[in-house]
Amino acid sequence: MPNSNKLKQENSPYLLQHASNPVHWQAWNDQALKQALVEDKPIILSIGYAACHWCHVMEHESFEDEGVARIMNENYICIKVDREERPDVDQIYMDAIQTMGLNGGWPLNVFLMPDQKPFYGGTYFPKENWLELLDKVAIAYQTSKDKLAESAHNFSTALNKNASDYLNLNFSSDYTFEPTLLDKAIEKILKSIDWDNGGTLGAPKFPMPVIYEFINSYCSIKKHIKAREALILTLNEMSKGGIYDQIGGGFSRYSVDAEWFAPHFEKMLYDNAQLISLYAKAYRKTGNNAFKDIAAASIAFVNKELKSDSNGYYCALDADSEGVEGKFYTWTAADFDKTLPANFSFMRAYYAVSASGNWEDGRNILYTPIAATDFARQKNLGEEEFDKLLKEGNLALLAERNKRIRPALDDKILCGWNALQLNALCEAYKMDGQKIYLDQATQSYRFIMNAFFINGSLLRNHKNGKSTITAYLEDYALVIQALISYFEISSDDQALKIAEELTEYTFTNFYDKAENLFYYTDVAGETLIARKKEVFDNVIPSSNAVMAHNLHWLALLTNNSDWMQLSDKMVHQLKDMMPGEPQYLSKWLQTYCLKAYQAHEIVICGEDAAQMQLQLWKNDIANAFVLIKNNESEQTIFKGKEAISGKTTIYVCKQQACRQPVFSIKDALKQIEL
Repeated sequence: MPNSNKLKQENSPYLLQHASNPVHWQAWNDQALKQALVEDKPIILSIGYAACHWCHVMEHESFEDEGVARIMNENYICIKVDREERPDVDQIYMDAIQTMGLNGGWPLNVFLMPDQKPFYGGTYFPKENWLELLDKVAIAYQTSKDKLAESAHNFSTALNKNASDYLNLNFSSDYTFEPTLLDKAIEKILKSIDWDNGGTLGAPKFPMPVIYEFINSYCSIKKHIKAREALILTLNEMSKGGIYDQIGGGFSRYSVDAEWFAPHFEKMLYDNAQLISLYAKAYRKTGNNAFKDIAAASIAFVNKELKSDSNGYYCALDADSEGVEGKFYTWTAADFDKTLPANFSFMRAYYAVSASGNWEDGRNILYTPIAATDFARQKNLGEEEFDKLLKEGNLALLAERNKRIRPALDDKILCGWNALQLNALCEAYKMDGQKIYLDQATQSYRFIMNAFFINGSLLRNHKNGKSTITAYLEDYALVIQALISYFEISSDDQALKIAEELTEYTFTNFYDKAENLFYYTDVAGETLIARKKEVFDNVIPSSNAVMAHNLHWLALLTNNSDWMQLSDKMVHQLKDMMPGEPQYLSKWLQTYCLKAYQAHEIVICGEDAAQMQLQLWKNDIANAFVLIKNNESEQTIFKGKEAISGKTTIYVCKQQACRQPVFSIKDALKQIEL
């Protein structure tokens, strides 16, 4: 057996993790796919990502085993895919597994015919099960190849259905957006809320920020007490649980239980970016300083742990260190006590640390079963005094933790995920106007432009100074969204121009006129066995929904009525499904809010514009875009708007129709009507 395989030539941290396996892994490429055809062997397609715990488990149990590798190498062409680099491949074969009636997840292991069509698969297999499956599939391929080919053809046909073949799309031309639809969607979501722990009912429990972004938008329009309670409860309970790193900031990917207690310890950039945005918005809505602190601590985590020297952001931190999940983050009571002086013994109770441990192997996950204010009151400590002591104790714990062997870093830099972080920094700046967030947003904006925006289009991946892989609709949608956000906080004319340019590119390379939706893959990209459209939200919002949202704002900012018409069409097509499936269509519903209640474009001119801009943001105005006039800009939104008589002047507009200019926040708020 060789000491390495063809993955040693790759850049992906996930693929490199498997480069020393005795399995003859290859990356997904023409050479590997042609080999399957030439040798007439089925393909084992194994998909995962660097921070995936069960991917590591299956690797150690099976892919590092010489005997297992021998069977795989003799009977199959073995291909590894990093799902984060190639979400197009992952998307197709995840859909295939679910079409087979199987549960999806990672590692995703799919058996393909040599022509890439799938016929069977699954997720994690224990070693004995995997060996049995390898033998059965190899025998079936030798004895019943025609039946397997027929099955694979049927699955491939199912994968190529148009969205309109399986979705209840509304193609009528009556583009009405009744506000009552939003009320019905909210009521459906509220029925699924876990009113004890926040989030949605059941376990494992994922944060799913997109759902609460919609609730947040809705609560800015309607004073719905239960919806507001669901939002605040969820954000409070998440930040108290082990899913939130109590001493280092940032969130893990999900909790394995319903109480947010025991996390799956991997930390992903996309989760943290979206949660920063959500907590920043919730602070503006509620004035709750704890939400502001969570956003700030999570930004500090991302900057410390995931930021490159070039101002890009890496993908993730692994769940494991020293081969043990969560070892870096958990504590024995003895280590906890030894780290802190005697007068900090209260922190053991605050973080629920016990001598026997609250998790595995006598170790403790730090979490806060009692709110800080209530705990301080129980200990007869003032809030300020308690906060000061807690910060001091946390720094000591963090310093000790930093001496440990760290989880592995997935150091590839992805376009769309960096755009989510840029968007988060924009929301953080809107939260409290701290210049450091504007500066960090500017650094992120420049990095994205330099690393990914090449010759008028985007690339997906950046590593070791090199950008590769044709970008997907996810990347375009999220970058355009981030550019619009950055334009709001900076009034940088170039950011909006690039957003327009990239939008035009998506029409040329992704748009399907027949269904008024965008394909996930670029027409210039690799041709696979299916070309999919992403309609439903997942842990990242649907790329089509983000595009509909982008088109709405771009239409208002650039006076492009065609883009507004298309945005209306896209949202209208999904409207019949929204009340019944709001958890999977939350980004669409957020865009529906813009249409049912219309949006405001607000431009401020004059010396006190920055101060007034921040005041308007703090008022949590629904559906509002608040800009400071850039006197050098040629954008339509600024034309005809000037400071009057030397006074700072506010122009409140709706659908480009502007009210009389006013000179105070109070008068501007009077003009804003939904």
